[in-house]
Amino acid sequence: MSVTLHTDLGDIKIEVFCEAVPKAAENFLALCASGYYDNCKIHRNIKGFILQMGDPTGTGKGGESIWGGTFEDEIKPTLRHNARGIVSMANSGPNTNGSQFFITYDKHTHLDGKYTIIGKVIYGADTTLSEIEAVEVDKKNRPKDPIYLKSVTIHANPLAG
Repeated sequence: MSVTLHTDLGDIKIEVFCEAVPKAAENFLALCASGYYDNCKIHRNIKGFILQMGDPTGTGKGGESIWGGTFEDEIKPTLRHNARGIVSMANSGPNTNGSQFFITYDKHTHLDGKYTIIGKVIYGADTTLSEIEAVEVDKKNRPKDPIYLKSVTIHANPLAG
């Protein structure tokens, strides 16, 4: 499965690792399908590190899973934060996954074992991600001019258009 995140600055297509992390993938895809992420702000943007979104309040403090509240991690040693464009569930500690997720701007292996990796960017890493990464941010790493995840398209075939 794959999804395309349609942001104000362009599209980011993500391959979702449904077989490796079935519960996290189910949560992410169901939130995408329900429109939960539509018009969410990118609320954290740290050049060289990550961009984060998925909180409908836009503060970075909200959001919940499709089951209400949080759910357990699905840490897989074969999935690593070893490149630009790795997509992971954001959390506030072990087993606290909700709706927020982040995309890496670079290799960050210190995140391995702490965050459930749900996919990887297969289109937009050198275009849209670069555009977002270059945006000016405030002291809390929030884009000075808000950037929104406008909508999400779900594709059955990760290579489909």
